[in-house]
Amino acid sequence: MKNIISNINKAFDHRIRLGIMSVLMVNDHADFKTLKELLGATDGNIASHTKALEKQNYIKVEKSFIDRKPNTRYIASDKGRKAFREHLDALEKLLKTKNELNI
Repeated sequence: MKNIISNINKAFDHRIRLGIMSVLMVNDHADFKTLKELLGATDGNIASHTKALEKQNYIKVEKSFIDRKPNTRYIASDKGRKAFREHLDALEKLLKTKNELNI
C-alpha cells in the first residue's frame, strides 16, 4: 500500500500555520492584527509562523503605513495556494482511505 500521508505538507502541520493559510485562502489578504485576533495567537506566534510560510514562498508580505502606523499584511502566493490545496486533497484522501478500511 502506498504511504497515504506522503502528500501531507509539513509546512501546514502546526495549527497556527494551518489557520494562517486557511484565512488567506478565502480572503485577498489579512493583516497582522486580524490574524492575531482570528487565531487567538500571540505576536510572537504570528511572527514566527508567518516567517516560516514566507521562507517557503507560500505567502507574500507587504509592509506599509496607515495613518502613520506600520501595517503588515499577508497574501497567499500562487505557490502557497497550490501547496495548500494539495495538502487538503491529501487529508481528504487520508479520510477516504480510513473509511474504506473501516478503521
